[in-house]
Amino acid sequence: MTRLIAEPPDAQAQTQGRFAYTADLWVPGMQWCVLVRSPHPHARITGIDTSAALAVPGVTTVVTAADLPAEAFHGPVVVDRPVLASDVVRFTGEAVAAVCAETRMAALRGAEAVEVEYEPLDARLDPEHAFASAPLHPDGNLFRHVALRHGRPVQRRPDGSPVEEVVVEGLYDIAAQDQLNPATDAVLALPCADGGIELHTASPWPHADRDQVAQCLGFASGTLRVVPAGVGGSSGTREEAGMLAVAAWLAARTGRAVKIVADRADALTGGGHRHAARLKYTHRADSNGRLLAVEAEILLDGGAYATTSPEVVGRLAGCATGPYMVLHAAVDVWAVRTNNPPAGTMRGPGATQVCFAYEAQMDKLAAALGMDPVELRLRNALSTGTMLTTGQVLDGPAPAGELLRAVAEHPAPESEPAPGLRRGTGFAVGLVPLLGIEGADESSTATVRLDHGVVTVTCAAVEAGQGFTALVRRIVADVLGIADAIVLPAGTAMPSAGPAGVGRHTMLTAGAVDQACRDIRARLLAPIAARYGMTAALLDVRGGRLVSYDGLVDLPAEVMTEGQEIAATAGAARARHTEPLDDAGQGDAYPVVAFAACRVVADVDPETGAVQVVDVTGAYDAGKVLDPVLALARVEGSVAMGIGMALVEDLDAARLHGPIAWAQPTALDVPPVRVAAWHEEPQPGIPMGAKGLADAAVVPVPAAVAAAVRDATGLDLPSLPLRPRDVAARR
Repeated sequence: MTRLIAEPPDAQAQTQGRFAYTADLWVPGMQWCVLVRSPHPHARITGIDTSAALAVPGVTTVVTAADLPAEAFHGPVVVDRPVLASDVVRFTGEAVAAVCAETRMAALRGAEAVEVEYEPLDARLDPEHAFASAPLHPDGNLFRHVALRHGRPVQRRPDGSPVEEVVVEGLYDIAAQDQLNPATDAVLALPCADGGIELHTASPWPHADRDQVAQCLGFASGTLRVVPAGVGGSSGTREEAGMLAVAAWLAARTGRAVKIVADRADALTGGGHRHAARLKYTHRADSNGRLLAVEAEILLDGGAYATTSPEVVGRLAGCATGPYMVLHAAVDVWAVRTNNPPAGTMRGPGATQVCFAYEAQMDKLAAALGMDPVELRLRNALSTGTMLTTGQVLDGPAPAGELLRAVAEHPAPESEPAPGLRRGTGFAVGLVPLLGIEGADESSTATVRLDHGVVTVTCAAVEAGQGFTALVRRIVADVLGIADAIVLPAGTAMPSAGPAGVGRHTMLTAGAVDQACRDIRARLLAPIAARYGMTAALLDVRGGRLVSYDGLVDLPAEVMTEGQEIAATAGAARARHTEPLDDAGQGDAYPVVAFAACRVVADVDPETGAVQVVDVTGAYDAGKVLDPVLALARVEGSVAMGIGMALVEDLDAARLHGPIAWAQPTALDVPPVRVAAWHEEPQPGIPMGAKGLADAAVVPVPAAVAAAVRDATGLDLPSLPLRPRDVAARR
């Protein structure tokens, strides 16, 4: 494929502040809605009085759980979360009522006037405490447990002599990290003339949101339409379906448009963040550095409701021992219910947390063995044909060793640290499952229509800032030689393409577009090929020219569409079938696994504990780079996210001290990302062979940052983020 370079169509609007987010939408006569939220992490609701709120000028409606259907519960995996809490609130910020008014100010005043009586209950904010406490929910406190067992302990060598083990242990803690999307969640619900409701919202998966809202309100799914609007960024879980359900219910009840906009405090308490984790590891190796065994106990804080915790546990299980061959593994992973806001899916789900722990263990092991940490990793690196500890054989590319060599051999920064600063270098390698796992039906479709030289692409893949629209236009240009294409907005009026994330649209939906374009091209080329006495397979489009394999045909690509009125076709792509993990955590659960390696150079001020990341060099298992500009942009975003997780982002602290306490890296904190290598080995069974980049790219970054700071300071640093007080030299 010819690699053309173009920016995403909304790039300038976003960078210049002209992008219309969902919160910017407006229609005449719309009402504003504000949710009343619990100030308690755990409490019994003993009464709700809405009379004072209804007396506020401009307030039109106040809704509580008593007004909603009894089945008004939702959840993407487990339906356990009420749209509005009725008897018990289970986290600070849980919605208990909704006030609808003519203006936002009136809605805010009405929400303040709602009187809710609470009886505070004991809150379980620590997952270890919740693990053994009384049930916080009728479904209990355990979302999922995977007890992975692989191989057998190795105690003797082949000659019968005992194995001399080197053992290292570690206990690690990782704080929750929020996606901090550019715009907070919002929805505009519009009643339609046909009696249906249209929801305009920043949804990365409109079909799932439609189905959740329809189910919990008792609406026929055909009466709801979800239109993605102003997404502008999403790195995992995005909209919370409860807010959409409230807006839909109010629009249906009042017959008027209803708008809800969450403020930043609501966003930080509403959930969907990366799971906080506590990880206990034991690594055993022989004197040559061969990994004999990995034992781990991993506890995830799932928050008050299940959301995607069961899926994250399944993803994490296959990554828990890292990109290394391990003869024996005993790994237990739990996701536990607490009275914290619900966790969700964030880029590199589960894999990012465990990478921090197992890579710290590999550095400890290298020190105990007196080995170079890169060499230790290379001796144990997975490769094609080896096996994950889930028993799954890696029959696709598994270039863990090649990626690590590439970053290790890449020239280091030539600059020197400023006087008084200490410089350290750290390495990390990670892996992450892509696409849906454990039996998920992963497929996507797209329709391409050529009408008098104009190409229109229809598919339900949401442009969430990942550059999918630009990629589609690039495919059209490469395959059909047409420089631009109309990509229709996604929505529930077309077949589902699944959610944006874990490489889905790069790997499947773009492949469906490519297939449809190639079908059209074959039809267009047939008469031209016949004219030159060859088959269409011998002609290709390169750089806007139609050329033959032997160079005898060299024409403008536009000749394909001359006189062509209408040609349309549908493309489809489907990932291979997988299966759920069994009771021992074994099974062919992952359709695709991607790898990444990272080297970080950081300068540390031993007096203040300040850390400055000087250089990030990465190598990435890309499958095939479809566009170098978009590929680098995806990596850069993931590196920024990883640096934030390593150094500053602590959602628990932000909630404790208020949203103003939240911090994240800016462009001044993230150095230019240097790519040592794109490993381009096409993934079998995936259209175009490309892998999603963003999830794999984020996984090793926090681990490599921590390793660099350890190298500079000699400190253990078992927790993320690395707070200055932990990094500063001990006195």
